[in-house]
Amino acid sequence: MEQVSRGRVEVKLAGIGGQGVVLASHVLALGAFYDGKWVVCTQAYSARVRGGPVEADVIISEHKIGYPFVRRPNILVVLAEPGLRFVSSLAKGGLLLADASLSSEVEAYEVNKLVLPFFEVAKEECGSPSVANMVALGALVGHTGLVSKGAVEKAIGDSVSRAYLDLDLRAFRAGLRLVGE
Repeated sequence: MEQVSRGRVEVKLAGIGGQGVVLASHVLALGAFYDGKWVVCTQAYSARVRGGPVEADVIISEHKIGYPFVRRPNILVVLAEPGLRFVSSLAKGGLLLADASLSSEVEAYEVNKLVLPFFEVAKEECGSPSVANMVALGALVGHTGLVSKGAVEKAIGDSVSRAYLDLDLRAFRAGLRLVGE
């Protein structure tokens, strides 16, 4: 990944409203902060329509961050088809991490990719497809080592209500197992 060697990683998460893209980006950013990194997290979504396109950017760096927006993501996490519009902006050597429901669309892209069944695992292992965002976050963390598992688990604990904490932690750990962690 192009910018990783300079101690800076740009991550874009994309999907549709209601999939937890914003929460996953917040948890990733907070986990990186707990790991002692410099972090910026921004989101863009339409508040008018549930199910509209949502994107969130997280920049994680060893140094202060001068520009707070992702230009060329090193990692793109896509939970729904509208997010595929960002594939062309991936940095050289970047990684596309996508849900298996998008496998036929993703096949056309000549990029490094990891296509995994986030929604299926969320439903089968956690009983709810609504935690696919945490499964994807677990796969991202497990595959890249970008943020420590412990820091992300602490960030989940500090970010979700008590009523959903066990479910979100189970989903995160299911994502880690998806990539062999």
